[in-house]
Amino acid sequence: MPAGFAHRFALPVSHAPAARLSEKLKKTLNAYHNRAISTMKVIEELIQLAKDLDAATKAGKEMGLTDDEKAFYDALAANDSAVTAVGDDKLKLIAAELITQVKKSVTIDWTLSESARAKIKVMVKRILNKHGYPPDLQDEAVKTVLAQAELLCAEWV
Repeated sequence: MPAGFAHRFALPVSHAPAARLSEKLKKTLNAYHNRAISTMKVIEELIQLAKDLDAATKAGKEMGLTDDEKAFYDALAANDSAVTAVGDDKLKLIAAELITQVKKSVTIDWTLSESARAKIKVMVKRILNKHGYPPDLQDEAVKTVLAQAELLCAEWV
């Protein structure tokens, strides 16, 4: 999606699902611009995107998670073997703790400061270790969590 799109329209932002939806939107618009699909097809695709976003919001609420917690949960659950190894309930717990701790740690310039970023990265690893997140999957999870935090931090600071 265009930069800030989700924030402008108060959509729940989750790095992995947002990337998929953004890619779908880009493909639809490119096809339209190349006259490969009709205006009606574009409208149908946009309606489907809206339904997908609504489903993502409802899924988080059904799980008992806030939008921010669901975004971090999605970041952690991006790897199916992590879900299998850790379990759904523990991932929810990790997501909630990550939100609390990352919110406490972010500063206005944390994405620009290597030391601030490193501090948050170490904190995320400690939380993952504490809850038994598989060590071989942690590096990718940390990258995804940090990317997710970058998307959400504008609302926090």
